[in-house]
Amino acid sequence: MEKELGPQTYADDPERGQRPVPALSHHGYQRAVLLQTATLLGVLLMGYGYFWLLVPDQEAQLQQLGLFCSVFTISMYLSPLADLAKVIHTKSTQCLSFSLTIATLLTSSSWSLYGFRLKDPYIMVPNLPGILTSFIRLWLFWKYPQKQDRNYRLLQT
Repeated sequence: MEKELGPQTYADDPERGQRPVPALSHHGYQRAVLLQTATLLGVLLMGYGYFWLLVPDQEAQLQQLGLFCSVFTISMYLSPLADLAKVIHTKSTQCLSFSLTIATLLTSSSWSLYGFRLKDPYIMVPNLPGILTSFIRLWLFWKYPQKQDRNYRLLQT
């Protein structure tokens, strides 16, 4: 009788129904994420450098910085909608976080109310998309309930 040592023992044996798993396949993905993060950080640093080095008037600096930050805030709130096509295609909200949706709704609503009270459009306006996208994601949770991923087999005890 042959002793089984675990799934890696037969990783190269196609007769046992397993395929080799490339050990370094995730490094390409990590490199892409690192490159995107470094690019966005570079854009952020160039923006701040622009405001402090090329815009001498402090009032103009604040106005342009407010617009710059507003664009980043709006893009943050719109980013979860990138998974919209996947949710509709799979008819499952497995890739969305319900707790993050609720947190986004509460946070963006709070900041919008605060900006409204201060009459500050740089606080109020960028947080409105957070409210809208939260309601869209809540609707997706209602329409497409989260399903368990069927790619995983239950462990036998």
